[in-house]
Amino acid sequence: MPAAFRRLQAWAERRLPALTRYKRPESLPITLHRRRVYIVPTAFGTAFTLLLLVMLLGALNYSNNAALLLTCMLGSACATSMLVAFRSLHGLRLSAIRQGQAIASESMVIQLVFAADDHAHASVHADMDGQTETFMAPARTETWLTLNLATSQRGWQPLPRIKLWSNWPVGLFHAWSWIHPDHAVLVWPRPEPAGPPPVLQGEYDLRRRLHQGEDIAALRDYRAGDPQRHIAWKHSARHEHLLVKDFEQPEAREEWRLDWRALSPLSPEARIARLARWLGEAEAVGRPTALWLPGEDIALGHGRSHYVHCMNALARLP
Repeated sequence: MPAAFRRLQAWAERRLPALTRYKRPESLPITLHRRRVYIVPTAFGTAFTLLLLVMLLGALNYSNNAALLLTCMLGSACATSMLVAFRSLHGLRLSAIRQGQAIASESMVIQLVFAADDHAHASVHADMDGQTETFMAPARTETWLTLNLATSQRGWQPLPRIKLWSNWPVGLFHAWSWIHPDHAVLVWPRPEPAGPPPVLQGEYDLRRRLHQGEDIAALRDYRAGDPQRHIAWKHSARHEHLLVKDFEQPEAREEWRLDWRALSPLSPEARIARLARWLGEAEAVGRPTALWLPGEDIALGHGRSHYVHCMNALARLP
């Protein structure tokens, strides 16, 4: 049965694209107007309609005015339910899309910004790649809907079409509409799991050195040849021997100047994976990095924004 339903759905999408989806991606904002909101009775709504028909026939056959009045009232409620289901989507507008950051094969968080018109939109469902989220949009306000987008490889990935639907208020009717935003998200490359560190130049491999700074690191016993100006006279007065101040110079922060050309023996994707790993390791310890790529030279920097800039540049490589 599910296979037959999928074949029927595929046939409908081929033969009735205007009813099941919009072929071409659309630029933002996307507004759901009356010509793109569709509505059909649900299974519950169909059974309820048959029940009303049976009640109507019984009331007419037996001339039962009370039963006829009840049938008419239920029929009116059913018609009102159809109108409410339609209005739950009509006028809803997708105004913006915000994307998060994700490495290939991980889920990326995207946020859809919906704006409501002069009435509220209650119990709207959004389906994307088998994922369903429910939200409501109060009148004249913006509502943020968060979805997780599955990614497969680095680079630009277009958003799939999204189905918005609602069975509000009592589930008698199913209203839906398709939106296909003309929007793509940038997926970062996956770093290699392990590998060698970058080759550094000698001038960057500075270590902690003593007697060359201005901050006192410790006191130690006097040794022959120590300068007299380094003797801690006040501290020595409380001891039996002389003490000398040890001065410390802070360790110079190691800089990584990463170069695409230095990895020429590797394939392009292997180079990207290695550079991504080095950038991640440098960002984890706050190490300044510079990155040279074909067509882009990123100057020395550090911090989250610099890391994002470098990873975006790697993701955009052909």
